[in-house]
Amino acid sequence: MFLSIFEIFKIGVGPSSSHTMGPMVAAARFLDRILELGLKPASVGASLHGSLAFTGKGHQSDFATIMGLAGMAPDNFNAELAQDILADIEKNKQIQPDGHPVYHFDANADVRFDYENTLPGHANGMTFFAYDALGGVILEEIYYSIGGGFVQTAIELNAGAETTGYQARVPYPFKSANEMLAMARDSGKTIAQMKYANETVETPAEELDKGIKRIWQVMNDCIDAGLATDGILPGGLNVRRRAKDIHNSLLAEHGQNFAAPHIINDWISMYAMAVNEQNAMGAQVVTAPTNGAAGVIPSTLRYYLDHVPNASVDKIPEFLLTAAAVGGLIKHNASISGAEVGCQGEVGSASAMAAAGLCALLGGTPEQIENAAEIALEHHLGMTCDPIKGLVQAPCIERNGLGAIKAVSAASLSMRGDGKHLVSLDACIETMRQTGMDMNEKYKETSLGGLAVNLPAC
Repeated sequence: MFLSIFEIFKIGVGPSSSHTMGPMVAAARFLDRILELGLKPASVGASLHGSLAFTGKGHQSDFATIMGLAGMAPDNFNAELAQDILADIEKNKQIQPDGHPVYHFDANADVRFDYENTLPGHANGMTFFAYDALGGVILEEIYYSIGGGFVQTAIELNAGAETTGYQARVPYPFKSANEMLAMARDSGKTIAQMKYANETVETPAEELDKGIKRIWQVMNDCIDAGLATDGILPGGLNVRRRAKDIHNSLLAEHGQNFAAPHIINDWISMYAMAVNEQNAMGAQVVTAPTNGAAGVIPSTLRYYLDHVPNASVDKIPEFLLTAAAVGGLIKHNASISGAEVGCQGEVGSASAMAAAGLCALLGGTPEQIENAAEIALEHHLGMTCDPIKGLVQAPCIERNGLGAIKAVSAASLSMRGDGKHLVSLDACIETMRQTGMDMNEKYKETSLGGLAVNLPAC
């Protein structure tokens, strides 16, 4: 099993990796399929199902689908250009992605929210259609957005297809935390060193180092942008951005002797909230491992850099590689999709990854790192995904702050022990999977239960 760090951490666009980035990626794959088959359709369209339908408006899934069919991609998304493209599509009732002829397309009618029919493979299902001049379907493809920006066709999902094709060739092909620890003991390498060795099978070291640096740069820029911006978030909930005001308040208190030690929690929460407020605006973020959980990992790393004595920027790759190794295990053995297992798979996974990364930087052994990840994940078990009005705002933004606090606490607790503990990370991941399967569908990113229906004003 091998998932690259660049699959776990994708540079993309908010507000959702599964509901925004996923449909955009799926649309691009559908366009490629049209060219691959040599088809010449007159028009194209799509339908969104399950969670994509129920929370699609709040997550801008229809807009993302249209932009994907127009040829835009998450990693180079330009918001201003996208609005110009949308205006042109709405005016002319046609769309022309690069390398394709002009297709008839009505932005208001050709992306449908199907609330009645849930596709069997995953809660985040979508169907793309290509039509001939008479309206007959000449190509129909089902795609599933399985979390974190990962997209699979129905055939790939049914076949259990891995995301990458070179699992057997990596030197440390651990598929579980237990295997990871055994390989670390046998090799004498850290988790980050094993992950780095696996990555360089396909990616040259210089390119890998540059890519990891870019991941952190985007994460850190997102924090800084969030701390510099105030106002009201879009979508109709009138949620006020808070990170900037909290930052100003903390700066005003800085150096005052009467500040309580627990104020550090406000710094940790603030970093995370800054990222998720940016995500809610549709800004550039890094899936970590999802957009809905994008603030936990950068917040924990920024906490380390800004507040831990003798912190070094040279250790950033070790943090991200360790976190990605744990994220790969969770993705492979359970899920990082809120629509599949609830928010335990998003913020819970992010917290486990962040705890592992921080523990590594604090000098933890592989066993302590595994323990840190388990502690963080265990105490997110059962967490539902119930975004109010389908927006990635409440409870999502504050939830990232608390996920980061738990990550720091888990890393600290693990460093007080020797790595020996009762519940293994593997057992915790499996428990999360089972809990997610048992969870009522209305608590899995449909906005049909929980906070989403218990706030009268919404």
